[in-house]
Amino acid sequence: MSKTPASPKGKPAPKSQPRKATAKPEGAAPEGDRIAKVLSRAGVASRREAERMIAEGRVSVNGKKIDSPALNVTAKDRISIDGQPLPEAEAPRMWLYYKPIGLVTSNSDEKGRTTIFDELPEDMPRVMTVGRLDLNSEGLLLLTNDGGIKRKLELPATGWLRRYRVRINGRPKDEDFAPLRKGLVIEGERFQPMTVSLDRQQGANAWLTVGLREGKNREIRRAMEDIGFSVNRLLRVSYGPFQLGNLKPGEVEELRARVVRDQLGLAEEEEIPAARPTRARGGKPAGKPMGKPAGKPVGKQAAQPSGKQGNPGRTAGKAPPARGTRPDQRGGGKRPAGKNPRR
Repeated sequence: MSKTPASPKGKPAPKSQPRKATAKPEGAAPEGDRIAKVLSRAGVASRREAERMIAEGRVSVNGKKIDSPALNVTAKDRISIDGQPLPEAEAPRMWLYYKPIGLVTSNSDEKGRTTIFDELPEDMPRVMTVGRLDLNSEGLLLLTNDGGIKRKLELPATGWLRRYRVRINGRPKDEDFAPLRKGLVIEGERFQPMTVSLDRQQGANAWLTVGLREGKNREIRRAMEDIGFSVNRLLRVSYGPFQLGNLKPGEVEELRARVVRDQLGLAEEEEIPAARPTRARGGKPAGKPMGKPAGKPVGKQAAQPSGKQGNPGRTAGKAPPARGTRPDQRGGGKRPAGKNPRR
């Protein structure tokens, strides 16, 4: 049996010392995620709203109130809001919503006007809007329970095309829209080039299809006014790959899990559970139907000025259901406005 070799002077060799833990390099990113991001992912509030809640002293971490969002937290930290534990983060989900004219796209309105959240179905979870539509605009508005999805879809770098059906007063010629196609500067604000096609003239009005990749406040209305035309109806029919389809004013439809995962590039483990049916708000009309714009049908056909884009929540290449057939319920389906089968 071999023995530990002795030192030259006959003394036993020194015992080996345990290795010290490797210190983290200076400047390494802290573990976890920013507290505002965690609150947003849990569906509590958007990042900006979460930062306001923190500044108001409503958020505590491990029993201590915090006053700055410059804090990273991990799953080991105990977070509470107004003394209540933070709810577990829900799986990311998305809905298509037909915003009617006359509703404000905000959580509350200082003028006391009705908001979209006043008219959403009662069984909807807490959701946030992806972008906005102004009071007098209608059509597709995306909703999500996940602040990360909201941020991703709104980032200018994403550059998803938003397509609109626009009715203007006047008798324009195609060359009148050249400034919009090149890009405008209005009151010092730069508007990126738009795609504009003149679809048809109907009496004193003309119908256009307009596409843009940014979402500045009242962008289309301001651009049209700058070249001498006023908008008297504006309907958003698509936002990137998501389309208004056959939704009616006030209706909501949840997207299927696979569609959201594929379109947003979510990881397999983040896949959304099977979508539940979403209904119009019980006991209240979901919005007065605005009818179909003259000359162009609302929904799927109006959303296809440059080729077939499919129906929302369906994979490309599948034909839509025949008229009178039951809608696809795998994506949650849609219900007639104002009806709740549970009541």
